[in-house]
Amino acid sequence: MNTHPHILEAALSYSRAGLCVLPARLTDKRPALSSWKAFQKCRPNEMQIQEWFKSAEALCILCGAVSGNAEVIDFDLKGEQFNAWCDNVRAAAPVLLDRVVVETTQNIGRHVAYRCTEPVCGNIRLAERSVTVPDGSETVYNGKKYKPRKNGNGWEISITLIETRGQGGLFLCAPSPGYSLTQGSFDQLPVITPEERDILLSAAYALNERVPQPEPITVASAVTEGRPGDDFNQRGDVRALLVKHGWKLLRSGENEHWARPGKEHGTSATFKNGVLYVFSSNAAPFEQNKAYSPFNAYALLEHGGDFSAAASTLRTQGFGSEACDPSINIEAIAGKCVRQQPPQVIDPGPIPTDLLRVPGFISEVMDHCLLTAPYPNPVLAFCGALSLQAMLAGRKVRDAGGNRTNVYLLGLAHSATGKDWPRRLNMRIAHRVGLASAVAERFASGEGLQDALYTEPCMLFQTDEIDGLFRLVNGAQDSRFENIITQLLMMYSSASTIFPMRKLAKQENRFIDQPCLVLFGTAIPNHYYDALSSRMLTNGLFARMLVFESGPRSKGKDAIDVDPAPQVMEIAKWWANFLPGNGNMRDWHPTPAVVDQTDDARSFLSEAREEAEHEYASAEQVSDALSMTVWGRVDEQTRKLALLYAISANHLSPSIDLSAVKWAHALVMHQTKRMLFMASSYVADNPFEAECLKFIRMLRRANGSLLHSAALKNMHMPAELFSKLVQTLEQRGEVGVGIESAEKQGRPMRQYTLLGG
Repeated sequence: MNTHPHILEAALSYSRAGLCVLPARLTDKRPALSSWKAFQKCRPNEMQIQEWFKSAEALCILCGAVSGNAEVIDFDLKGEQFNAWCDNVRAAAPVLLDRVVVETTQNIGRHVAYRCTEPVCGNIRLAERSVTVPDGSETVYNGKKYKPRKNGNGWEISITLIETRGQGGLFLCAPSPGYSLTQGSFDQLPVITPEERDILLSAAYALNERVPQPEPITVASAVTEGRPGDDFNQRGDVRALLVKHGWKLLRSGENEHWARPGKEHGTSATFKNGVLYVFSSNAAPFEQNKAYSPFNAYALLEHGGDFSAAASTLRTQGFGSEACDPSINIEAIAGKCVRQQPPQVIDPGPIPTDLLRVPGFISEVMDHCLLTAPYPNPVLAFCGALSLQAMLAGRKVRDAGGNRTNVYLLGLAHSATGKDWPRRLNMRIAHRVGLASAVAERFASGEGLQDALYTEPCMLFQTDEIDGLFRLVNGAQDSRFENIITQLLMMYSSASTIFPMRKLAKQENRFIDQPCLVLFGTAIPNHYYDALSSRMLTNGLFARMLVFESGPRSKGKDAIDVDPAPQVMEIAKWWANFLPGNGNMRDWHPTPAVVDQTDDARSFLSEAREEAEHEYASAEQVSDALSMTVWGRVDEQTRKLALLYAISANHLSPSIDLSAVKWAHALVMHQTKRMLFMASSYVADNPFEAECLKFIRMLRRANGSLLHSAALKNMHMPAELFSKLVQTLEQRGEVGVGIESAEKQGRPMRQYTLLGG
């Protein structure tokens, strides 16, 4: 029995809104799952959530990319600084405060939540307070235990007043006991720009009461003492260089406030007591949340952030030895590592289950498939039902812009997960309504595909192991295989035209009147992505396909051999007999019925097109051919799916309304981002790059870190080549190399960590 039904209801609602939700322990303020970190990469599905929250006492949300770049500003110490923060935000942006979600926590603190249009960084301490304590023993302050740190000749503890929960972080939230929303809702998180986020964080940082001392500078563990940093501070060299590099002094006095170049609101760094403390996340060449001595700041500014040049300057000024290793990195110079850059392609995770539901015929076919299949798979059932609807309505309906129902769907599933059941169901329904000849398994050549569509101008091809086709095309010297891809591209774009067939000797010219080719392919995930090449990703076929990953195999049950419900067969029969246009069954020239769009749907589609065009332009600026190809098809895919939604919901009087276009847009946007992420994770231009991607995938599966011995064993390559691979990824900022604290046989072990997702 579910003892907390309201928490389950909220968890499902938040998940459907794209947030990663997990059950939590209220007292510990942490997830109730030992393997919760695995969900920092992908969201759980609805079945998992249903199971977890049967008895969960609380829920938490994981922040960052997995929740659509969600971030929370956490106000501790009973929300002491919340009102002051609100005043700071209102002074900079009066309306912004009204848009965010606000809740009260169990300790009378506050959470302020939102999403950002760009990736957010990890947790940040925005405002702290220093409290002097008598000695270094553990101290309890406001009910929390703190370990003091040395501060000059005394001891202090640092009290966090305000901090963020960003990438990799989490927070408990309403309706968990003790948490209550005071503004907005988590299933409707607002999306703000990086500039607006900057305002919120700067307003918090302005309340900071503690500036840490800079870390000591060491070069190759040998430092010559005796060059005081405040000598540079007194000469004003650091300030002059800050101005030279475009920094602005916002407030003078004992605690100077500086803004980095391009920052319109808030503070980037403070200069107090000879310490430059940098707050901004992109205040090059400095690191976020770092304290710099004036000399260190001077060295970095003087050399434009070139750490190797800064190291050389430090040595010539008497810091360290001239004999230092020239390859030394900044960790040996400034005791810190270079800030991790966010990945260029963010993984949105598996498709949300609510996007697999379309009212009417598609869901009814899908439900029958799930009821009767020995291994029910919602994703494959959805693909099968959608492809069946697309074939039944082929050449019979269109939208006002001429978009048809021809779609290319690909379901990725491992062996024995039930890939054949949706195909069998589609054939069964098509046979019962007299359309068995319109369903086929595979085609051996481009010419064969043309001939099939000449006989049956509307066809559904249900092709298993479609990765084999791509592998043949990649490795073949025979142009026949290349011609298959060409024909698939041409047929997709010819659904509203008269397609001229190849010319044969002693035969008149032949044409296919408005061909409708629907493709429902299935493949094993890694086989499919391994079969792709860079050329195939950019030739247009990948962009024309919608690729769905089925997830793990469900629990098996006895198969049920029963016919679909009568209403399913009635609708399928209606579509089989519906022939808008001229002529009879044999010589029919279709004039498809136009499915109109409502005004609000038309307005939404216009906005969605602009969004896709923005993504295309961004890809064009960096010459990203793959992203350009995929984003260029997003608007067309959205309109096709909206049309299918409308005719499924009401085959007799369909209308493309707001619900249809919102569903289609959400589905296409999610799948586009997922497809781009998966392609970037698998497809390489050369064998060495393929091995690099393989290693990164291995780290992801291992929750982001692996010991050297395990990594070398699983990569199956010589140690020398593996060393070069790791060195390449480390220099590119994709993998970090460290030392595991645990020891084995008396020797420390190297550990590799995935950086930036």
